[in-house]
Order: sequence, then structure tokens, then C-alpha cells
Amino acid sequence: MNNDCIFCKIITGVIPAQKIYEDDKVFAFLDINPVNPGHTLVIPKEHFKNIMETPPEILCNLVKVVQKIAPAIVKATDSEGFNVGINTGSSAGQVIFHTHIHVMPRRSDDGRALWKGKEYGEGEIEETAEKIKTAIG
Repeated sequence: MNNDCIFCKIITGVIPAQKIYEDDKVFAFLDINPVNPGHTLVIPKEHFKNIMETPPEILCNLVKVVQKIAPAIVKATDSEGFNVGINTGSSAGQVIFHTHIHVMPRRSDDGRALWKGKEYGEGEIEETAEKIKTAIG
């Protein structure tokens, strides 16, 4: 636990939250600033700054919980589907530095737009792929 972390304080009950799921490794609760009602955060009970610092077995547990609760979120909110999001780093929108997965229920008429992509320039896709493969090793 990290005594300065809001999510750690939620897990220990110091800060209240609307818990929707809990087991020995994972805690899931409603986001207080939801994209849509039912927007849920799924977090490990152990404190890790982001997914890059989270052990693979813990990430697997988080994904298993997402698979378990997402259908219930969709059903309970009368949604048509959901988005799953993980922000890693401030530039990617991470605000709380405790690993978490967003499960955001969606409807085709909810008015929420997804990000817009843009096409690669001439030769850019091949160059980018090579750079990534080289960085992987």
C-alpha cells in the first residue's frame, strides 16, 4: 500500500467508494467522474504505478475481472457495448498513479466520440514498424 495513493485509501476504506466487485487481489468500483453511468475502475490491491511496473500475473487477474464484470455492467446500464482503457503516463491521461483499467459502458447514441486516427505518410508505416521491432529486440 502507498499511504499517499487515493486508490490505496479506497481499498482500505479510508476513502469511500461504490464497490461493485472485490476478491483477494482485485477491487472494482464506480468512477466518480464517469464517461457514462456504470464506468468502473478495476485495480489491483497491491500498489503499482502503472501497467509497465505491474507483474504479468496481476495484469492477468485484472483482465479476468474485466471479463467477469463487463457483461454485468452492460446489462445493468442497458448499454450496447463497452470500451476498455488503460492510461499509462501523464501524457496519456493517467491522473492516479496506481494501475487501473477503465470499463466504460457505451451506447451508439451516447454522444461520446472516440479518438480520430490519421493515415501514415509515405513510407512512415514501414519506418515506424522497423523502429518498434528494433526496440523490442
